[in-house]
Amino acid sequence: MFIDSILDFGGIVISTEKQRRGRPGIVEVAEAAQVSTATVDRVLNNRGGVREATAKRVLSAATELGYLFDSLPVDNSRVKPLKVVFLLPTGTNPYLKHLEQIIRTDDHLQRSCNVRCDCKLVHGFDAGALAKEIRSHATSADGIAVMGLEHPIVREAVNEVTKRGTPVVTIITDVSNCSRTAFVGLDNRAVGRTAAHLMARFSGRNEGDVGLIAGSLSYLAHNEREMGFLAYMQENYPGLRVVGAREGHDDFEENYQLTLSFLKQHQNLVGIYNIGGSSGGVAAALLEAGKGDSLVFIGHGLGEDTRMMLIEETMDIVIHQDPLALVHNTCQIFLNLSKGIAPLGGIPKLSMQIICRENLP
Repeated sequence: MFIDSILDFGGIVISTEKQRRGRPGIVEVAEAAQVSTATVDRVLNNRGGVREATAKRVLSAATELGYLFDSLPVDNSRVKPLKVVFLLPTGTNPYLKHLEQIIRTDDHLQRSCNVRCDCKLVHGFDAGALAKEIRSHATSADGIAVMGLEHPIVREAVNEVTKRGTPVVTIITDVSNCSRTAFVGLDNRAVGRTAAHLMARFSGRNEGDVGLIAGSLSYLAHNEREMGFLAYMQENYPGLRVVGAREGHDDFEENYQLTLSFLKQHQNLVGIYNIGGSSGGVAAALLEAGKGDSLVFIGHGLGEDTRMMLIEETMDIVIHQDPLALVHNTCQIFLNLSKGIAPLGGIPKLSMQIICRENLP
């Protein structure tokens, strides 16, 4: 006897193997996508650790086979797509470049969820420019997703736009004390504490200097990571002295120069934690100084650059949040709102992924 069973995945309903005789199941999806059933399970349940191209292939196969279908079926050809605008900072941060590419090219959202995404780039650390951009989409977008700065001008713009009826979701880094609908990202204090724990254990040292590079302390996420890192070190490894934090603005050249400065000024340097992005600048300086394999280097955002750093053992740990899951979760929040249900209903939290050379996905 077959028993109907339905799983809610971020507002998309997944039919189980036993729902109906003859309906394709997870095995058929795996075969069509040419992956294992375990990989299909990770993608459909948003557990991360799967390459973007592979995840897209799984979602495409599941959709084409009829394994995924909207919980409220509609004829997308007759319904106006939900327009979501993502606001990201300009710069050389490879993770954000990758996130921008996903936003612009992920056709799964358009085909299966009837969401049309656009991405606008704003000068990295200009609060006035960001606030102006937020306001400019108040009437033209159904939802605004923003990597916001912790600044009164930005906070006021968010409050103004949401008051006019356009929901705002903060991504990667939150904006405190504002009327945003939700935050999609990691617990950044926990991220900082995790980085400190790994730094201490990997270095095997109870004394020495640890360099800290922030993208910008204008980002609440970077503030919280720094606080978590410092708190853990003070509580557990008081002999490891944290030096910095200096702002590299997620820029390759600035991070390169800051790392050279650390190496010159601190002879007892045991490691560097790059709170933000553009870790390539740090790696370049370490290699130039002949320290590529002698210092512990922890950073953020798995991409082609950090993947190679891990393989070459210039970098020890990458702390990662899946950009594809971030985009899908954000869009699902706006879909939930459009359907009149709780914004976070059925949406799993993003998981913190700790990636090293030996477990590269």
